[in-house]
Amino acid sequence: MKAATVHELKDELQQLPVKQLVELTLRLSKFKKENKELLTYLLFESHDLPAYINNVKQQMDEAFEALNTSQIFLAKKTVRKALRIANKHIRFTGSKLAEVELLIHFCTLLKECGINLAKSTVMLNLYQGQLKKVQAALKGLHEDEQYDYKRAVDKLAK
Repeated sequence: MKAATVHELKDELQQLPVKQLVELTLRLSKFKKENKELLTYLLFESHDLPAYINNVKQQMDEAFEALNTSQIFLAKKTVRKALRIANKHIRFTGSKLAEVELLIHFCTLLKECGINLAKSTVMLNLYQGQLKKVQAALKGLHEDEQYDYKRAVDKLAK
């Protein structure tokens, strides 16, 4: 079975009555946890982006608190988990501001976690890749916001 395009889905959803649309949405939310999380964000949390960003930052902080720095393999797994948390919520918000804030927070946590990035090529590449993503996302922000965040990125790049 070939999946329909987004345009086709949009057209078909606009044709449906509200009751049937609610039923479809609830059915969709039953299949994957991520669908339910996205629906929760859209319905309950999207109106207060700063609070949502702070909540995600707390989740990332908790992931980094569980970081086992004695074995680099375990540390890599935990760092990737924190990055998955950030990326998932960045997709949910669809906001460049949220992307910049969350990735800067991730890079700050990674730099301060106690892992020697120079000794681990994988971790160094991960760190540098996220800095590149931040710099790319900065271009989508207003000039005043760019200036503030650019200073934070410059501190991280040193």
